Amino acid sequence: MKPNIKNTLFRENGQLMEDIFKKIVELEESGINGILCTVIQTKGSTPLKAGAKMIVASNGKTYGTVGGGRVESETIDKAKKLLNTYNTEIFHIELINKGEPSCGGIVDIFMEPISNQYRLYIFGGGHVGKALARYVEHLDFDITVIDNREGIFDDWTEGNYKRVVTQMDDFLTTMNFDERTFITIITYDHKLDWEILSYCINQNWGYLGMMGSKSKIKEMKKKLTNLGINDDLINKINMPIGIDINAYSASEIAISITSKLIQEKNKKNK
Repeated sequence: MKPNIKNTLFRENGQLMEDIFKKIVELEESGINGILCTVIQTKGSTPLKAGAKMIVASNGKTYGTVGGGRVESETIDKAKKLLNTYNTEIFHIELINKGEPSCGGIVDIFMEPISNQYRLYIFGGGHVGKALARYVEHLDFDITVIDNREGIFDDWTEGNYKRVVTQMDDFLTTMNFDERTFITIITYDHKLDWEILSYCINQNWGYLGMMGSKSKIKEMKKKLTNLGINDDLINKINMPIGIDINAYSASEIAISITSKLIQEKNKKNK
């Protein structure tokens, strides 16, 4: 009895589809961005038909396939260019080359970002950090609050944020940096603030802010200059953090920071 090729392919594609969706969840949970590439239309002879999917992740790995060969290599190149734009796009490929062997077909591939949330890192789980997490938890942020003090989160209620107790230098090396990375430095210690600021300044980020007095900020700017950081980059740092609303209490400071985060996020979404 001849095997039913159609059903075999359906089962294989169904398994592949399931694996792709599992991988999307894994990437989102790990904070790795990617582009989901889906064949939406074909004409003529093409490697795969509509529905084929491939993920191009920001860590350089790919999952799935849109057909291999030229279709796949051009799709990967295009997806890499889209990784930090967070735009959707239909990529059109014509497999017709004079004098060269080709499938002779046309492929349209829809490209969309897998994770388009902004990542907000709140360094410091004190009064301001606690208030800030409460104000931003229902905004378009994937929120992580980091502190090195045991028990700092004991009186926190569950919310739409992750809480991590660890040494700052250990956490910094695990961070994912890109233009949707927002960083707020509001710890209890100047040395910790400097450790975080001096590490993050040379990374790729969309927003970097630090809480502090005029004298502290002047000192931090001088130290950054001594490291060879140029003035344009130093001036991009939002310090003192937030929007100036003459805030005094922890809640007022958190509101001013939230306002600044919304302002910066919405600038990028224009």
